[in-house]
Amino acid sequence: MLNMALFGKTAKQWRDENPRKKGNIRDDANINQLLVLANMESYNAILIGQGKVMSERLVALRTLAVKQMETLSVVSLNEVKKLTGNNTSE
Repeated sequence: MLNMALFGKTAKQWRDENPRKKGNIRDDANINQLLVLANMESYNAILIGQGKVMSERLVALRTLAVKQMETLSVVSLNEVKKLTGNNTSE
């Protein structure tokens, strides 16, 4: 279900589309996708604890995935360097 929410396809669909690749859909994910996936796993556990059915969880997780991927796409490495104090360009 998490693969569906983040990647828009099941692990089997990905394998069928990528027969020559070893591993799985997560092995092919970028760092932002892996970060969002970790967040989704935690959020899914919360939703399960709240008694949400799978269809409700899928909608909530997809919304979370889209929002987080949009946010991560606008964060520049320069801004991250400023936050961590590692900006060597100044």
